[in-house]
Amino acid sequence: MFAGHGSPMNAIEDNRFRRGMHEAAQTLPRPEAILCISAHWETEGVCLTASPAPATIHDFYGFPKALHEARYPAPGHPALARRVAGLLPGAQLDESRGFDHGCWGVLLPMYPDAQIPVVQLSLDRRLSAQQHYALARSLAPLREEGILILGSGNIVHNLGRIGFHSPQGAPWAVRFNRHVKQCILDNGIDALAAYDSFGPEAALSVPTPEHFLPLLYVLAVRRSDDHVQWFNDAELMNSLSMTSFVLTAKQGD
Repeated sequence: MFAGHGSPMNAIEDNRFRRGMHEAAQTLPRPEAILCISAHWETEGVCLTASPAPATIHDFYGFPKALHEARYPAPGHPALARRVAGLLPGAQLDESRGFDHGCWGVLLPMYPDAQIPVVQLSLDRRLSAQQHYALARSLAPLREEGILILGSGNIVHNLGRIGFHSPQGAPWAVRFNRHVKQCILDNGIDALAAYDSFGPEAALSVPTPEHFLPLLYVLAVRRSDDHVQWFNDAELMNSLSMTSFVLTAKQGD
């Protein structure tokens, strides 16, 4: 699953995006565990959370007290962290890192009981988009083990051009978002890994890569028989896209 997480308030507000995340999760078999790739954990090298009880990180400011008091006490999964590290040579285990809001902010609406074990995988800031995609392909065996691979970011994410009172996306944001969607439908992953070649609309939509890269991790484990199921498909606030999707086997397969 790729989830556009948007505002941290989507974790607790009763709005269409929170409901969309919850409803999308209900269409899936309940996973044995979740591997989350969030826009909000960048490191030098690849790291994995390895605590049996990760803390809830409130990595934001200026939001209501209720959001700062929110907790997501899902258990960690050190054995899964070691399994993933085995797939990604050189990956390091971090026993002190908790869940950032890119992770728990979507899991709280999706699985509010917080009973499914979760491991976070960091984004190595030294890698290019193509290198992230190549790395992520190594995660494909996890799909056979009941692991939900969850990317949390935004296809369009430019806070410098945000318009808080705008219900729609700017024309350039709409065009870029739709182009990315078409690439996903056409399985144009090579094009998406070179998204910065899309021109000025890409530069505006993805001024920094961290919110776009989780998308590549999800697409890297795509199967030829997968069906794309969209949810929360909207551009808003001038420079933000909430477009999200689930990859599932086609009906009848």
